[in-house]
Amino acid sequence: MDKLQNDIKQLIIEVLNLEDLTVEDIDTDAPLFGEGLGLDSIDALELGLAIKKAYNVAIDADDSNTREHFASVANLANFISANKA
Repeated sequence: MDKLQNDIKQLIIEVLNLEDLTVEDIDTDAPLFGEGLGLDSIDALELGLAIKKAYNVAIDADDSNTREHFASVANLANFISANKA
């Protein structure tokens, strides 16, 4: 799971052009939005597309659990692991 979490962190950095951050700078359990990384809804869309492309896992924007999946890197890793094709 650590490898997947680090891969997701790297994906976040690359997709959202966060060049000033490293994988080590992103706390696995920290919120991705608000007080954490400070991502916004546009970032969520871009990240969702990147996850679909990289892992062949679609995150339904209308799903009531989507906010929970995007809450942290740990949650994204759990979601991807559970839904990987």
